[in-house]
Amino acid sequence: PFQIVPFCGHIKGGMRPGKKILVMGIVDLNPESFGISLTCGESEDPPADIAIELKAVFTDRQFVRNSCVAGEWGEEQSSIPYFPFIPDQPFRVEILCEHPRFRIFVDGHQLFDFYHRIETLSAIDTIKINGDLQLTKLG
Repeated sequence: PFQIVPFCGHIKGGMRPGKKILVMGIVDLNPESFGISLTCGESEDPPADIAIELKAVFTDRQFVRNSCVAGEWGEEQSSIPYFPFIPDQPFRVEILCEHPRFRIFVDGHQLFDFYHRIETLSAIDTIKINGDLQLTKLG
């Protein structure tokens, strides 16, 4: 039942306040990193704007987030209360879209907020997932 990684999927109708994206998976046994991005379309060239990129980096035990608008990366944010991912263990990431921000929950615990840098939420219509994980469910 696993989805193939890297995965690219369409978000029907794009993002809007109150909409939630669910990503469930299992971390690989010896992970380096994995990433979840919400983007404005699938274009590689020119690269689609990235509304939010979440990247779990196991070597540093960091869960960093950033955005890329018109080819320019913004300011990276990395503060987290704890690192929620464990090798070879399942996880559940929820990205809740609110009017001013995304709220990120891992395994039901709110981990951080990320304020929108792309104002047109409905343009955020693609999810991309890559790295050292198996995807078990998307919603």
